[in-house]
Amino acid sequence: MRQLTDWLVYLVVRFFICLIQAVSLETCQTVARWLAVIACDVIGIRRATVDENIRHVYPDATPQQRRKMARGMWEHLLLMVCEIAHAPRKIHETNWREYIHIHQKELAVRYLLDQRPIVLVSGHYGNFELTSYIIGLLGFPSFSIARRLDNPYLDRYVNLFRSANGQYILPKDGSAAQVDAVLRSGGTIALLGDQSAGTKGCWVDFLGRPASCHKAVALFTLVSGAPLLVCYGRRVGGPLRFEMGVESVADPRRGGAELAGVKPLTRWYNAALERIILAEPSQYWWLHRRWKGDPNARRRTPASKRKATPAPSNRNAA
Repeated sequence: MRQLTDWLVYLVVRFFICLIQAVSLETCQTVARWLAVIACDVIGIRRATVDENIRHVYPDATPQQRRKMARGMWEHLLLMVCEIAHAPRKIHETNWREYIHIHQKELAVRYLLDQRPIVLVSGHYGNFELTSYIIGLLGFPSFSIARRLDNPYLDRYVNLFRSANGQYILPKDGSAAQVDAVLRSGGTIALLGDQSAGTKGCWVDFLGRPASCHKAVALFTLVSGAPLLVCYGRRVGGPLRFEMGVESVADPRRGGAELAGVKPLTRWYNAALERIILAEPSQYWWLHRRWKGDPNARRRTPASKRKATPAPSNRNAA
């Protein structure tokens, strides 16, 4: 029965993807705008979570201003799905410049061509799936850590899109040896750095509130000597028009106070993610339950019951 249900869900998803691909992106944007009103104002999906997150970052915003930002977020998320569906048919090696502008291109290419491994960190912002897709299209394969989807048919379908240009998925559990092999071979690890690690994570301030972060993000750089690049891919203008860029770089060869340990480096990349998000806040996933847990809970937990921190996943943990 479970297999049949998964298959039917997969068929429904494929039908909607085909429907999206059959209409123009301009139509997709119009529909996304109307569906955003329904999701935000009529159904109220995660309304309390979205409003609380926006209110903490923008305490002076009126309810109307917060609602407008929430609608903008839903429109962005819905349009993001449409862009992912259209990208393989529209963006190719010969025309990607029509869709993508790369900010600080020389800096990004210099590190991507470096013989050393690199760690790319982004957040639930902009179209991060499409950003990884484009990086692979440009000839720079990457490895991401992600938990498998519960539906095996959808999991295979999503991974086919991700791997089309060289974004390879490593399992969230038990991938330590594979990650180590990638870093030793000079490969690229791509991660989402704004996922909660629970009480056992590294707690730093993120957008004004304590947030738990996976220690592995910082450890990959501190242990291997790989430069850590905080990257983004934000929509600028109409659908499928993006600016990709590097916000900040922590390079062990250059040194810096941020490389003094796990907490300084974690605090550093979260500050860079903050700058990215505040530049275009409507493209952040405010429905994301980023600020879960209590930073003091670990102190109250007996050491014998604490577990090792797992690697961060590239799958949405909202």
